Amino acid sequence: MTTELEQHVEQVVLLSDDGAPIGVADKHAVHTEDTPLHLAFSCHVYDGEGRILVTRRALTKRTWPGVWTNSFCGHPAPGEELADAVTRRARDELGLELAGLTLELPDFRYLAVDASGVVENEICPVFTARAAGPVTVNPDEVAEWRWADTAALRAAVDLTPWAFSPWLALQLPQL
Repeated sequence: MTTELEQHVEQVVLLSDDGAPIGVADKHAVHTEDTPLHLAFSCHVYDGEGRILVTRRALTKRTWPGVWTNSFCGHPAPGEELADAVTRRARDELGLELAGLTLELPDFRYLAVDASGVVENEICPVFTARAAGPVTVNPDEVAEWRWADTAALRAAVDLTPWAFSPWLALQLPQL
């Protein structure tokens, strides 16, 4: 689990429009109504039966609280390799070890505004992986979780997109 001090000083990598790093900023300072473009990642985790892990964001999350989303997402620290950041976040958020980490959508980018007006503006490479152990969620990050049939999840997202994070709705059809 991430300590309170680590959460307080977590930084994100700011990006130019062409995706080049141009600086760093405090994570909590950039997620506003005028969020600058920054680097993130998403990961979709599958089990041995081919089901996908979906999580419901904790109600205390600043953006999209309580919505269902991909397995987990996050931001690499300045200088941190993306694969290392994905592995770190899987442990912090889900207590989960990963196997077969694969970069699926290296150029995924999106801009979305949640109901409170906070903007997500990210270049967000998308990974897939297999669960290599049990899920033990961090309740500060995850309210609920389920292993879902991929086809059923796609249908649910199509029928009720408002119940899911916008990045899940955009990523899922591309995987």
